Amino acid sequence: MRCLAAVLLAILSSLPLRAEGERPGEFDYYLLSLSWSPTWCALEGDARRSPQCADGTGFGWVLHGLWPQNEAGYPSYCASAERPPSRKMTAGMADIMGAPGAAWHQWKKHGTCAGVEADAYFDLMRRAYGRIERPQVLRDLRRNVRLPAAVVEAAFLEANPGLAADQITITCRAERIREARICLDLELNPRRCGGDVIRDCRMTDALLESVR
Repeated sequence: MRCLAAVLLAILSSLPLRAEGERPGEFDYYLLSLSWSPTWCALEGDARRSPQCADGTGFGWVLHGLWPQNEAGYPSYCASAERPPSRKMTAGMADIMGAPGAAWHQWKKHGTCAGVEADAYFDLMRRAYGRIERPQVLRDLRRNVRLPAAVVEAAFLEANPGLAADQITITCRAERIREARICLDLELNPRRCGGDVIRDCRMTDALLESVR
C-alpha cells in the first residue's frame, strides 16, 4: 500500500495545478497558446464540422488562448463581476481564433480570471498574438511532414530573436504537433515559463499536417 501511495503521489505531483473560483487579477504571468489548426481539426474539429476546418480556410497557427498563469498552476472560471462578451465581440475574434465559439470559451475559463472587462481581455489576446511572429515556413506548409518537435521550437526562436528557449514550449498530442506555448509577463513581453509549463514534446517524428 505504501508503494501504491507513493506512485499516486508522484503522478499527482506531476500534474498541473488548477484552482477554480479564485479572485480575478491574482496571477503571475500570461501563457499565450497557439494551436496548430490542422491538428485540432483532425482530432476534434472535423467531428464537430467546425467552419475553421473547411478547405481553403488556410488556418495554421491560430490563437487558442491567453491564460492567466501562476508560477505553479493556474486559476480558472473565476467569479468575475465583469459583463460577459457579446456575440459580436466573440465573432470579432474568429479571424485569429478560427471560430467565434472559441473566444466565448476562453473568456469563461480564463478571461474571467484576468481582472479586466471582456473587450479589454480580447484586446490583450489580439496584442499578444500579434507580438509573436509565426514562422513563415510553417504558415505556408502545403504538405504533411514529420519532424522533431525541437525543429518547430527552433523555427519560432529564429523568427522571434527576443525569445529564449525557456520562454516557449511545444506540445504534442496523438503523435502530432499540437501547440506552441509562449510565456509573457504582464506587459506581454517574453519571460521564463514556470516549471510546470516547461514540458517540451520530445518526439522526433511528430506529424505536422498541411494547412487546408
